[in-house]
Amino acid sequence: MSVLEEEPDIDVIGESGDGENAVRQAADLLPDVVLMDVWMPHGNGIEACTGIKSSVPDAKIVMLTMSDEETDLFEALKAGATGYLLKEISIDELPDAVRAIAGGQSFINPSMATKLIGEFTALAKKDGGRSRGLPSPHLTDRETEVLRLVARCLNNKEIADELFISEHTVKNHVRNILEKLRLHSRTEAAVYAVREKILDGDA
Repeated sequence: MSVLEEEPDIDVIGESGDGENAVRQAADLLPDVVLMDVWMPHGNGIEACTGIKSSVPDAKIVMLTMSDEETDLFEALKAGATGYLLKEISIDELPDAVRAIAGGQSFINPSMATKLIGEFTALAKKDGGRSRGLPSPHLTDRETEVLRLVARCLNNKEIADELFISEHTVKNHVRNILEKLRLHSRTEAAVYAVREKILDGDA
């Protein structure tokens, strides 16, 4: 993509027009970040996402798509995507989004993030606040605070400022939270916080 090729700190190492080839290229090139459309020939983007995460588990996959369907968003996240951007995103915003994702942040188009949080809030209410899985692993009070702020879509610097701690400390807390909860991304952590009613401080 030309807009990314113009960025001095971003190397575009491959492109693919279909899902099957994308999986093969990712296994050969070992990219840090993959931009993937939901709609692709020869294996859609969500299937390709699953394949890439299987062969290159550290790759961060971003769906860049016209699809604003909630089903596609949820399936992409379940397949391991750490970002979901609509193609209405400004060209100028795309490089910053790629940098943020490469740095470990999740990035979801605001309108899609609203749908995501709304859906899981509804699920939590439907369950009457009951946990939907195994008992929650123990998080420290500080980790719980960080998780609440992650769920409110704050980045590491904003969390650091809010809690008067360093960004490095925030990164350590986020890593510990993901490991304890066996999650793969900040987005999954946000969903977990909503589902377990941690966002409201009543877990």
